[in-house]
Amino acid sequence: ASNNAAFGDYTLDANTTGAANTAFGSQSLSANTTASNNTAVGKSALEANTTGDLNTAVGAYAMQNSVNNDRNVAIGYGTLANISNDQGDSHHVAVGFNAGTNVTTAIQQTLVGSNAGVSCTTGHRCTFVGYYAGSNNTTGADNTAVGRAAFGNNTTGGNNTSLGTNALNANTTASANTAVGYNALTANTTASNNTAVGKDALAANTTADNLTAVGKGALYSNTGGTDQTAVGLNALYNNT
Repeated sequence: ASNNAAFGDYTLDANTTGAANTAFGSQSLSANTTASNNTAVGKSALEANTTGDLNTAVGAYAMQNSVNNDRNVAIGYGTLANISNDQGDSHHVAVGFNAGTNVTTAIQQTLVGSNAGVSCTTGHRCTFVGYYAGSNNTTGADNTAVGRAAFGNNTTGGNNTSLGTNALNANTTASANTAVGYNALTANTTASNNTAVGKDALAANTTADNLTAVGKGALYSNTGGTDQTAVGLNALYNNT
């Protein structure tokens, strides 16, 4: 094997034909045998990798237990540490302390921020950006959350979009919601098919479905009324 660089105890010590690998840190890429084009920096980074190619893991324990997954980027302590085997081209990007640390069989996750998507196990194709964004999501798929604690309590709800601090923060199992703005749909738990655009839009809604609120405070107090549309500053503010 050629073009390998190893610095630290047991780095690349099992390598046979794997080429163009860089390992820096105790036990980084220590199980690697035939995999190529990997970069591991930090203690136990990509430690269990044997045949997975084209991975970049920077940080102690980053991608530690990955064996044969390809084309992933993990930057930060514990990022993608427990990714399952046989995911092939899983195409994850995780940046931040423990970002995606419990991802197992999910694919195509983009997780940026401390503990972003930390509980995500099998939910595919999620994008979580921000401190604790999507932190409790487990199997919910195709979700996008940007902002501090955005979508922080979702577990299984899918096809949601949350942009703004605390937007859709209480959502657990609801699907097909769009929340844009500080505290938009922040109390929503199981209601689906809602659109809230603006600070505090639909802020009190928990279980009512099929609502559209555009404007600061629009449908702010709504809890049970369904099939409502409110457009404008504080439109239908006290409607329940």
